[in-house]
This record gives sequence, structure tokens and C-alpha cells, in this order.
Amino acid sequence: MREPLFWTSESMPIPAVTAEQMREVDRIAVEEFGLGILQMMENAGRNLAANVVEMLAGMDGEVTVLAGAGGNGGGGLCAARHLHNRGYKVNLILDREASALGDAAANQLRILQVAGLRPVDPSGAEEAIRRADVVVDALIGYSLRGAPRGRAAELIALCNGYAKQVLSLDVPSGLDATTGDTPGAVVHPDRTLTLALPKTGLAAIPEECLRLSGELYLADIGIPPEVYESLGLSFKPFFQNRYWIPLQRQAESTPDK
Repeated sequence: MREPLFWTSESMPIPAVTAEQMREVDRIAVEEFGLGILQMMENAGRNLAANVVEMLAGMDGEVTVLAGAGGNGGGGLCAARHLHNRGYKVNLILDREASALGDAAANQLRILQVAGLRPVDPSGAEEAIRRADVVVDALIGYSLRGAPRGRAAELIALCNGYAKQVLSLDVPSGLDATTGDTPGAVVHPDRTLTLALPKTGLAAIPEECLRLSGELYLADIGIPPEVYESLGLSFKPFFQNRYWIPLQRQAESTPDK
């Protein structure tokens, strides 16, 4: 059996999945178990917002959310709503026109727009990133196909150049979720909140992969453990009374045996 790539702080091994496996997990959860995309997205967004609040350390702060067109962007926009509901100033920056968002992300944006939040004009992106106490990277997620291009690549560069603190959702944008390769620009997060199970590409060895410095957390998005059994993944429940937990990479620490 392959050595686990990730461990909880209680030294419990956590299995990792490739991008292809995670797509299959999502498919089974929706088609066979009846979970809704928006339902899982709500769980992801709530946990993401809670991580932002923790990074703000109890201070009132300004948050800028960088959102792409897919599920990752939808999770970021959902977190923006939870932060707005709690009185934080939130800036929204899209990597494309709002009309080009996928259905789930567009749904999240419509709710924000009715509440009075509008995406920042592209010309104001740098200032919104500079001003923010935390920047949320929800641009690409595990669906990376080649090097980030266009507006997404520009936002990654601005994020790396000017953000005070960065929280990436699922995987840093620009990182291959399966291999850890970076075919182009990649976000350098202070913290990554990965979803459901950690992705194999997050286990890169730190000295070979400085882009992955920063804390790693795992969030529960409500997928029953039975969903994973069809992929041959079986594990004991590890969230217990928590909705997100810190993880250690194998290369960072080897638990006592």
C-alpha cells in the first residue's frame, strides 16, 4: 500500500485524490446520491469564509475575492456572500465578463448583485488587491488545463505582487491538482483550503516546490464516505465535530508509528 501523502494533526492518514478521481467523486455525489452542486458549493463557501475570518484574527477587514467561471469561482462568490452577511467589506473581481460564468457561479453572482455587490471594473483590480487584508483565490481549482491565460494570468500576477495574505480554494490557481506541475503562472498562497479530500498535487516536496509554502486545511463539503468506496477509498471519519481541519504533508512531518 502506498504511503499516505497527508496526515491530520492527530496523525491519522488521509487519502488523496487526483483531479480525475475528484471529478468522478463529484459525478457520483450528484448522479447517484442526489447531492446538488449548489448544496456542496454552499458548504465550501461557508468554510472558506470561516477561514478568511480566522486569517483576519478577529479584526474588521477588507476582502477581495478573485473568481473564475466554474465551481471554484462559485465557491469564492458564495464565501463573499457569507462575509458580506457578517459585515465585512468585500470586493469581487471576475476573470471574465459576468455573462460568461458557468451556471452555478452565475447563480452565486446574481444573489450578490441583488444584495448590492457588483464586480470591480478590471481597471480597479490592482487597487482592490492592494487594499485587501485577505485575497481569496477562487480562479481555477482542480480544472486547470494548461497555463493560465488572459485575465486569469493577470490576476495571479497581481495577487502574487500585491496581496497581503492569500487564501486559495481547493488548490492554488495555476497548480496541476494531480501532479503539482505549474505550466505557467501560479498563486503563492499563505493558506490553501482543499475540499472533500486533498489533491495529490498538493503533496509536492517543499524544497522542490516553494510555491506550496503555507498552511493546508481540508474542508467538509457534505459528501458521504460511501461515495468514495466505488473508487476503492475507505477511511475512518476524520472531521469529527469540525467542518475543516489542518493537514500536514508527508514531506513536512512523518508521524510516529
